[in-house]
Amino acid sequence: MLLTLASGSLFFPGLFALCTWGLRRARPAWSDSDCVMISTRLVSSVQAVLATGSGIVIIRSCSDVITDRFAGHKMETDTSLCPLPLHALACPRVCLVLDSVYGL
Repeated sequence: MLLTLASGSLFFPGLFALCTWGLRRARPAWSDSDCVMISTRLVSSVQAVLATGSGIVIIRSCSDVITDRFAGHKMETDTSLCPLPLHALACPRVCLVLDSVYGL
């Protein structure tokens, strides 16, 4: 369980940093807020695809969804921990975008 949390703590911020860096190099005319906003959306999209895929795997592994869903499936526990670092980093990124766009 801690391994999943640690891997999420490295994967999502790393993907965000890589996307931001790549966009700044690929599109130097874009502002920093544009690069941050697109990177945030890309990382959120990746998390949504991973969450959907893991949900499908969990549902397909249950013989009866009503009674089996509280069985404590390992993947169910892990998928709830993996995006925690993503959500913890969302607030500072939103504040950065708002600050750069609106000058708050």
